[in-house]
Amino acid sequence: MSRTPLITGNWKMHKTLAATRTLVAELDTAIDGVAGVDAAVAPPFTALETAVSALQGKSIAVGAQNMNEAEEGAFTGEISPVMLTDVGVSFVILGHSERRAIFGEDDELVGRKVRSALAHDLQPYLCCGETREQREANETIAVVRRQLQAGLDGIDAHRAAGIVVAYEPVWAIGTGLTATPEQAQAVHADIRALLAELFGGSTAAAMRIQYGGSVKPGNAAELMSQPDIDGALVGGASLDADSFAGIVRAVGS
Repeated sequence: MSRTPLITGNWKMHKTLAATRTLVAELDTAIDGVAGVDAAVAPPFTALETAVSALQGKSIAVGAQNMNEAEEGAFTGEISPVMLTDVGVSFVILGHSERRAIFGEDDELVGRKVRSALAHDLQPYLCCGETREQREANETIAVVRRQLQAGLDGIDAHRAAGIVVAYEPVWAIGTGLTATPEQAQAVHADIRALLAELFGGSTAAAMRIQYGGSVKPGNAAELMSQPDIDGALVGGASLDADSFAGIVRAVGS
């Protein structure tokens, strides 16, 4: 089955409103006319409405970097799925390793967020990935499977089809280290096998699995040439229009 590659920029805690307007305008111009690839950005909460407005009618999707599972409540500093749909975003990144490591989010909480996102018509990007210590202990597959099984618990094949899985080895995020295409493909292939176990072969074949971890214009094409790598979740390189557009162009046509 042919899957359209998906390149998503995770801006993390970067960009003011003025910088957001500039960056999305530059991106829109830089990737105009590039076919065979989908592009998306995830600005910080404060810039979501600005990005949605600036990209109205454009081909670049806008999403959030996190959300609370609840619709409302006494959760100081949190953002609900209702607020995200109200501002007009279409997807949300969940279970990123920084949320897990820095803010203590566990597998079960991530699973509740995934189910809440689906209930509110937001496309979840479900992140998974191992630390360097876990890789060196040959625990990569066990860790990734545990994270995904909990994150996808209680979801049927119909709803699963729209979920994006993002494999990000923690040791490659922001370090300049990148899994080799062969290393990444091996994990992606196992992820797709797990998705087939959970949801059936046809659903697994349709689901997109992104790779994340120091993706740049120079390594994007080789990574995306692997049969089970369907795009990239890009961190640092997404903050520069030329770099992000370079990745999109390297994968598109």
